[in-house]
Amino acid sequence: MAKTKTLHDLFLDTLKDVYYAEKKILKSLPKMKRAAQSEALKQAFEKHHAETEGQIERLQQVFELLDKPARGKTCDAIEGLIDEAEEIIDEFKSSPALDAGLISSAQAVEHYEIARYGTLIRWAEELGMKDAAKLLDETLQQESKTDETLSELADATVNDAAKEPEEA
Repeated sequence: MAKTKTLHDLFLDTLKDVYYAEKKILKSLPKMKRAAQSEALKQAFEKHHAETEGQIERLQQVFELLDKPARGKTCDAIEGLIDEAEEIIDEFKSSPALDAGLISSAQAVEHYEIARYGTLIRWAEELGMKDAAKLLDETLQQESKTDETLSELADATVNDAAKEPEEA
């Protein structure tokens, strides 16, 4: 008879999902940085790349707390979001709307991560894993700040620039 799955099993499964997602994001950020036209957006992607490395390290610490190997599980959601970002890069290359599209794609990823980390924190607290919850919350705060920074960048310059047709 199959073992009944518990909240702990779901926590571990979701942790593997987000671990895979972070590693995939880490690989995609340099491509997004290269595609960006705005220097400020390039810098935002560069900063988030460094933060993502730290986020992966924190996830590895959570796996250690659980006495489990740090292994990812294919995350179809992040695969789809990154595929969409690559489509925007291809379809809007050299367009004034490219950076707006890149921000939109990056925020879709951030919102996915915010949802996942929020859930993991609640479950960790429910399961009495205070140290794991603290590590996950540190990442959640970074993800939320990145989302806010991207919104500010879009509002400050990128969206207005996307409205203007390119001059011949």
